Amino acid sequence: MNQTHKGIFAYHILAFAIVAVWGTTFVCTKVLLGKGLSPEEIFFYRFLAAYLLMLAYSHKRLFARSVRDELLTALSGVFGGSLYFYTENTALGYTATTNIALILCITPLLTAGMLHLFNRNSREKKNNTAFLLGSLLAIAGVACVILNGHFKLRVSPKGDLLCLAAALCWSFYTVCIRKLNPRYDNLFITRKVFFYGLITILPLYFSVPHPLSRLTDPVVYGNLLYLGVVASLLCFFFWNRVLQKINPLQATNYLYFSPVITATAAYFVLHESITGIMIIGAGLIVGGVYLSGKTASKKPA
Repeated sequence: MNQTHKGIFAYHILAFAIVAVWGTTFVCTKVLLGKGLSPEEIFFYRFLAAYLLMLAYSHKRLFARSVRDELLTALSGVFGGSLYFYTENTALGYTATTNIALILCITPLLTAGMLHLFNRNSREKKNNTAFLLGSLLAIAGVACVILNGHFKLRVSPKGDLLCLAAALCWSFYTVCIRKLNPRYDNLFITRKVFFYGLITILPLYFSVPHPLSRLTDPVVYGNLLYLGVVASLLCFFFWNRVLQKINPLQATNYLYFSPVITATAAYFVLHESITGIMIIGAGLIVGGVYLSGKTASKKPA
């Protein structure tokens, strides 16, 4: 493996590590919701911590070079920030975690569609069949891991539609970041995402009172710090970096591994069993990600 391939491989490992961290945020959010925090409150505090830390380090350039680019950064903050997290966190209150995990796993397929739609010079049609097959294999694997042989889903239209909206938001976010990456450095882009995410959530945040006394609870501020510093500041920064270095479809495909990571953590931490159907599901995910990722690597970035 030459030096270039080693560098690219490192970004694939990084993408997997980021997804692993994001796979734990559902638990943190559930804990905070149980403590009485609202979805917009959770988002506001985590992005506020991330933005202030980022601003202290990166503050030389405040605005993009053009109105168009500034608008793109604003859209990135909405789709990857306020609207995404509000819809996802609100969905947790209306539908089962199983439903959310299954619906969010279509994000790579939606992202592929968005990238194809916004790429006028696309020459990717000949690879679409293999990519679709790989994605369907991965989705089948996710279903095996999550449902674990118990094929019972409780349909919740409001929660499920909110979750679908979150998946669409992340797809649009990927498109926006892809357009910004060639023109701006990663620090600037990430800081602007946090800024516009904060600005656009303010109307919801101030619509109801939020007692600051709850922030003195160690469980609350501990989870918020993890969400703000690790899951937001570090993960967003490195995820945007990953999108600069590897195909966005390859990066997004790693989201399929989130249920596998959750199941593995439950085995070691909670001593929950890992069944044969879960192992089969993991195999399907690996095969599906490999097939669709190999196809994506042939596509223009």
